[in-house]
Amino acid sequence: MRRNKLKELIQENTPIINGWLAIPSSYSAEIVGHQGYDAVTVDLQHGMIDFASALTMLQALSATPAVPLVRVQHNDPAQIMRMLDAGAYGIICPMISTAEQAAHFVAACRYPPYGVRSFGPARGLLYGGADYPQHANQAILTLAMIETREGLANLDAILATDGLDGVFIGPNDLSLTLTGSAIAESQHPDMLAAVERVVSRCRERQKLAGIFCTSGDAARLRIEQGFQFVTPANDVMQLGRAARVAIAQARGTSAPTTGASGY
Repeated sequence: MRRNKLKELIQENTPIINGWLAIPSSYSAEIVGHQGYDAVTVDLQHGMIDFASALTMLQALSATPAVPLVRVQHNDPAQIMRMLDAGAYGIICPMISTAEQAAHFVAACRYPPYGVRSFGPARGLLYGGADYPQHANQAILTLAMIETREGLANLDAILATDGLDGVFIGPNDLSLTLTGSAIAESQHPDMLAAVERVVSRCRERQKLAGIFCTSGDAARLRIEQGFQFVTPANDVMQLGRAARVAIAQARGTSAPTTGASGY
């Protein structure tokens, strides 16, 4: 089976830099996959992406060095299994708030006897290889998103879930629920404490700690904090930022920090 190099990077304690796709385009996916990211995530939750688009994006990523991941819309076994069958080598699952939800998520990613994943690997065989069924349980990456007060309170139990590789902070949602404002790099004391709690608990349990960031500089700071899996903004944010800089340079002015959409 094709190796999942993310698992190797985790064992080596090497930070993983993850790209993030919200635009439904196989061409964009192919471009992003060739830029040097360790992994690239196709976002079905907040991206403008349906299954047909996600399939072509995963096919495009297959021709790049980046490991293809998917963030599903919610903790739905049918969608999780379908995206794995489509060739995703890892799943990021939003809004995990209890150990039961985490176990439900992991079970959908694992074939029996370790889970309930239905057999029909389809593109998984094409991307992973003929022996994919024998090794998929060990190769597929599972990250549960911590985005709620309840999830933060149940962090230890969630991390204790057998087969869960780690957690991924959704900083906007977590900031919103803790402070009333959705700010990814919030400096509110409650948010700072929450981030430190996740990093320290993951370190103690030897689990992966991940987080979404708004820029490369922010991602670097998160790595320095102890995060091993960082996303330095998504394609929409990067496209908007590059356009604003180019326009400002052409006009000889200063680029605004955000566009009309907030990106």
